Amino acid sequence: MKRSESVAYAREVVRHEAAALNGLVERIDEEHFGQAVELILGCTGRVVVSGMGKAWLIGQKISATLASTGTPSHALHAAEALHGDLGRVVKGDVALLISNSGKTREVVELLVPLNKLGVPTVALTGDAGSPLANAADLLLHIGDLDEACPLALAPSTTTTAMLALGDALALTVMKLRGFSSEDYAFYHPGGSLGRKLMKVEEVMRKGERHAVIEADAPLREALLRITRARAGAISVVDADGRLCGIFTDGDLRRRLVKGASIDDQKVGDFMTRNPRTIEVGRLASAAAHLLNELKVDELPVVDADGRPVGIVDIQDILGTVG
Repeated sequence: MKRSESVAYAREVVRHEAAALNGLVERIDEEHFGQAVELILGCTGRVVVSGMGKAWLIGQKISATLASTGTPSHALHAAEALHGDLGRVVKGDVALLISNSGKTREVVELLVPLNKLGVPTVALTGDAGSPLANAADLLLHIGDLDEACPLALAPSTTTTAMLALGDALALTVMKLRGFSSEDYAFYHPGGSLGRKLMKVEEVMRKGERHAVIEADAPLREALLRITRARAGAISVVDADGRLCGIFTDGDLRRRLVKGASIDDQKVGDFMTRNPRTIEVGRLASAAAHLLNELKVDELPVVDADGRPVGIVDIQDILGTVG
């Protein structure tokens, strides 16, 4: 086969699968799809997704999408379920059973024990008259599709349709739950979005690592507290406990270079007054932007009353956001 012929065939495969997806749009209806959405929204347990072969692989992805978008779910291999793993299913769960033919023995045989457990079943299949479709509580029908495979055998068009319908189901439920970008970040703390949506309180230094001192305290005491906190700065507060300044080791070095003495000096005489701050609840990325804009290494974090609750150090935020 010439290169031009292989490219032409590859494009035909994609067109074939795209046409199947376009046809699938009309199969998403209130009676079947709408009921499946309501069933999953009302599920008090987990959505258990099961199948065999390529359908099993698609099921794992659907289950993962559900779990990462606010719907507790796990994938259960149909054959393993029949040999003990059925114990992972409990009353309150909902089962999504996937089989293009609707006749896969292991999948069909799951219907009896699931029924005894009182677990509602949703069949995702290409044959509306199959044993699986007839015995399940609800049917999601992808249609009688021809595979894009040149032998019309290898699961291709059917698995694409299964995946698309599974995505539609999971994302519709996600939307109806009001699942937010912050919720998504919670379930993806190691991903780039999760890092971008981290709040300052998740990266700031607090407790013993956040040094605080009164403005009229001796400068030597400030140095001791900075050392104990292993920090590069200390938050300075007024008599009401509100932030009024910040004192950094850089401030100290600059004073000493000029020949200033630290004996009998107050922190308030050396601090940077009214520093820029960031409030609790703001994004860590906003703190990183401020640090870069101000060309500083520390940024005090304050509450709604202006009291310091922590400090963001550039060393802690590098690599966390961006």
